[in-house]
Order: sequence, then C-alpha cells, then structure tokens
Amino acid sequence: MSSIVWVRRTMPRLLRLSGLPAATKAHSTNPLKQGNNYTGVLRGLGSHKDSRLADFLSGRFGSTFGIAANGRTSVASGSRSTRGGLQYLVQRQYSTRSSTMIAGAPEYSHVIVGAGSAGCVLANRLSEDPTNTVVLLEAGPKDRTWTIHMPSAMRYNLADDMYNWCYRTVPQKHLNNREMYWPQGRVWGGSSSLNAMVYVRGHAMDYDRWEREGAAGWSYADCLPYFRKAQTHELGPDAYRGGDGPLHVSRGKSENPLNKAFIEAGQQAGYPYTEDMNGYQQEGFGEMDMTIRKGIRWSTANAYLRPALKRANVKAEVRCLVTRVLFEGSRAVGVEYLQNGEMKQVRAAKEVILSGGSINSPQLLMLSGVGNAFDLRTLGIPVVQHLPGVGQNLQEHLEVHVQQACTQPVSLYSALQPHRMLLIGVQWFATRTGLGATSHMEAGAFIRSGPGVEHPDLQYHFFPTAVQDLGRVAVKQHAYQAQVGPLRSTSRGYLKLKSADPHAHPLLDPNYLSTRQDVLEMRLSIRHTREIFAQKAFDPFRGAEIAPGRDVQSDKDIDAYVRQHAKCGYHPSCTCKMGAESDAMAVVDAETRVFGLENLRVVDASVMPSIVSGNLNAPTIMVAEKAAGIIKGEPPLPRSTAAVYRPGTLDVQR
Repeated sequence: MSSIVWVRRTMPRLLRLSGLPAATKAHSTNPLKQGNNYTGVLRGLGSHKDSRLADFLSGRFGSTFGIAANGRTSVASGSRSTRGGLQYLVQRQYSTRSSTMIAGAPEYSHVIVGAGSAGCVLANRLSEDPTNTVVLLEAGPKDRTWTIHMPSAMRYNLADDMYNWCYRTVPQKHLNNREMYWPQGRVWGGSSSLNAMVYVRGHAMDYDRWEREGAAGWSYADCLPYFRKAQTHELGPDAYRGGDGPLHVSRGKSENPLNKAFIEAGQQAGYPYTEDMNGYQQEGFGEMDMTIRKGIRWSTANAYLRPALKRANVKAEVRCLVTRVLFEGSRAVGVEYLQNGEMKQVRAAKEVILSGGSINSPQLLMLSGVGNAFDLRTLGIPVVQHLPGVGQNLQEHLEVHVQQACTQPVSLYSALQPHRMLLIGVQWFATRTGLGATSHMEAGAFIRSGPGVEHPDLQYHFFPTAVQDLGRVAVKQHAYQAQVGPLRSTSRGYLKLKSADPHAHPLLDPNYLSTRQDVLEMRLSIRHTREIFAQKAFDPFRGAEIAPGRDVQSDKDIDAYVRQHAKCGYHPSCTCKMGAESDAMAVVDAETRVFGLENLRVVDASVMPSIVSGNLNAPTIMVAEKAAGIIKGEPPLPRSTAAVYRPGTLDVQR
C-alpha cells in the first residue's frame, strides 16, 4: 500500500480533533458521469436570419451582408460594433433561439456561473448591495474535506475527479505527442482550492501591455489598487500590499535550510535579492507569498464566499452543470442547468456572469451559440452571436523540473514516510501548525533569460524535495528541485467543442513549443538552473543531478529532455480575451461585457488579453474585484503612483 493511500485512509480518524469534515462516498458522486440524457441544448426556433446564414455558407448571398473589399461587414445590427471579415463570416446578430424560459423560474438580479477564484469574489462584492440578489452555480461540491484545507495535502486533489475537471489536451506534436494533464478546480473555490497557494501578481509591465492590447483602464496603475483591496498581508500594508482585504497572504514558516540555500545561490550567481516579488521589484530571488491563513488554505471560498453566505441575498447551489445561457434576442435572460438529474432554469433580472474559468467559460459560450459560426453550425448549435475569438488565443505556462540529490537529511523525504505523515497530520489537526501548514513552495525567483529582455521571463518555484507525477510519486531519496519555465510563451493554442454535449470535455490544444523562441527559453531555463545549483550555497547539500542528468548537456539533448518531460503550469488563460471593438478576436470589452450581446459578461482568467508573468490566482481575483466595481457602477479606485523597478541596463542578462 502506498504511503498516500495509507494516510488518506488514516487521516479521517483524526477529524475528531478538528471541525473539518472528511470526504465521504457522497462527495465522490460525480454528476458529470450520470449519463448524457439531458435536453434543451439544441432547443430554439429557426429564423429568417438563420436561413440567410445558411445561404451565406453556401456562398450565395455574400453581397447581401455588404462585404466590402477589405473583408469587413456592414450589418446594421444595433450592437456596439461589427467584427471580423469574410474569413470569419458576418458579425453580430444571428439570434436563432427563443429563451423558452420556464414560467415561475426563480429570478435573481445576478446569476454567476462558477464558484471559483472569480465567482466567489463576485458573489461577495455584488451582494454587498442589499438591492441585489445573487445566485452562484457551481458544477462541483462544497469544499468540505481536510485534503483541501490542509496546505501540504494539495497533491491529493490534483489528480482526483472528486473536486477536479481532470482535463487532457490533444496530443502535443512538439512534446512527443504526449497528452498533457490539466487539473482544474470543480469545487467551491475552484482552482484556489487545488493550487499550490502561491500568491504572485505578475509584473507591472504585464498590465501596461494589456492596455496596449486594447484593455483600456487595465494598466498597472489601474490594477494595483484592486490587488491591494483584495489583500491582507501579514507583513502589513504599504504602497503595494493591502491591509484589510478578505484574502489573507503570508510567508513560509518552515525555515528549511534548502530554501535559504536557493535564495543565497541566486545572489551568488549574480541575481538580485527581492524583499517582495509582488511589490516594487519582482526580479530576483526571495521568499514567496502564499494564500495561507493561520495554517489553513485561504481559498476564495474561505475568503469571499463564506462571509457572503451570511447575507440573506446570496444563494450558492452545488453540483449544477450549466448547459446553456438563455437568450431573448440578443439579451441574456438566464441559464439552464442540470442538477441531480433534473433540468432547471434560473432567470437573471440584470446580468448573467460567466466565471467558470478559461476552459468552462468559452465552452459554455459555444454551447449557448456564441462563438465561431462555422464551428457551431457544424455541431448543429444554432448561432446567437458570431464571435470568432471565443476559445482562441489559448495561452499557458510550460515547466520543467531540474532535480538534484541532497547529501544531508534535510529535505522533505523523511516527512513523506507514513508514520511521519501521521504525526504531521495530528499536529496540523490539533494546532494548525507544523509541516502540514505550508505548501512548502516558500522560495522562488524571477529572472530574465538573456540580454534585451525588459522584465523577468523565467520563473522558479523551489521545492525542498523531488517529486514526480503531480507530487503523487516522491523520488526515493533526499533531494531538491526547481520548477522553471518561460512566463510569456509565444505559442498560441485554441479550445473547441468536441460535440454539442455539455458533458463532453472540449478539445484543448495549447500548441506548446510551436515557436523557436519557446524552445530556446526552455533550454535556457535548464542551463540557468544548473548554474544556480552549482553555487557555493549548495555545497553542503549537493549530490548528483537526478534530472535531466549529467549525460544531458548538448542543446539537442536538452531539447529532447524537455519534449519528453516538460509539464503544464496549470495556468490556462486568455480564451475570451478582452479588447477593443476594432479587434476581431476580442470577446469582451474593457468592462467585461460580451460583444454584441446584452446582460452577459465573462469575468475570470479567460478575459486576460495575454498571460501574465507569474501564477494566475492573484490576477484572477484582482480581475474579479475590478469587474465587481464596474458592474456595481462604482467609480474606479484612484490610480496608483507606486514606483516599479527597472534594471539599470538591458545589455546584460543580470
């Protein structure tokens, strides 16, 4: 019996020491595996516009839509703009379905789909207004298990479909045709209940780039106040940190000597030390911030949802698979969802807000008839709005492990033995302290891969042990590792429906390593890491290199190692990108409203115009905080004037 299985069977007996319930058989019931006997996805009435679209597809009436020589359309649809050109079909209104709303369906001012990192924030902030009524629909269960709330237990849920969508990509041709595993949260808190609790905001220049890409009002000066609004940092507030927000952020408490060696080695290699990666200076080596409060994972369910549920104007439903958004013409009026085998509906008096994440939100849009008209009609889905950017622009972080044997018994290897794990669990259940109270990703770094790079494009998560297979398999010796990879890959992928069945996972193709630049940056990631691990600070601990291994030295061999062993960073994003009206591939405007439709927004990581330089949880929470203010009609918070570090010269790498 593996140590993890042994501990999972033993830990629930300790729950008498804690107020946290154990996962039970009832929790493991997966509504997504109860068959496909749903109805209503293809409901709707054909229309004259629908037949005109069919005629257009056969090439008969292109001139009817006023297609100019530049491929743009001139349909008078009454929407905010026309979009795209001949290659994308005509744009805006092809509304072909009535809402078929059930009489007497419950009504709320706001219907939020997805109780994840963004949805929990929205439920809290929108319900602050007592005139609003909010319903939050989550596909998964509540987060009532110690394996979520104990920070060190994170690996249990990363490959368990009890709280996880367990997505897989299509075979990646540049990664030896491997299908990459993508865990995504399907539980209260979403991926904030599954992730490694690393709190990283990205770089200031990411948000300035967003504004250049068409997201007006989303520069760093505009966004920093919302990062601060969300946060309470244990070190206290300053120009960058928040002091009274619901999201509690802390530093590691384990004091493992390997973490200290990593930070010192980075400085010995010539990189700077940074006191706060989320403050003035991201670049450098230092301590990581984590979303942990008093030894408990501080997910958005804990930070935002539970306080909101104390209000009478909030309701949260679980095990709800939303099958489509309901429209009356171009206006979203509610959603249809499957719960416990029964198809239900709920009406939105003001707005429907999609917060399912970068996979679920574009999937639901397409199931609802919003997306590329060619693709939708191929699957028999009536088109409500032709938006070719839905599901496109998929971006993700790719990582690789560099692992080194440790000559002293100071790694976490000893703590992974069954009897030690039991003792760690007892301490955590009783006091919320000890090795169970941290994710152990307490040290990290951001560096530039080479000269000419304006701000860090490589990120390190240091781990004082070596693991494989999502942490489910530990290397059978004392060791340490760095997870490293590029932050702004140039590869672009897509997400498409496999079928009109909402139970079916979509086709996911991140198109990893499809550019020479991405291949080069992965190669440099390994070379820079080896140099760091060779510094004096690691002399007392350094054993043989475990991975890639001493025989992997040439560019060719390193590239081959990456193709076989690189893994996803769990950061899918940008599939409903925010942008200007002139951007044919933008899905939402700068106020998160879906182009061409009324009363429908998307608020989650999918609206990012481009991926940020770091983990996505903190930026997603910021996006939701800022969007909530927009939805409530509040004036934006005053822009920040906080300074941002710039390297003295770009002529050298460090």
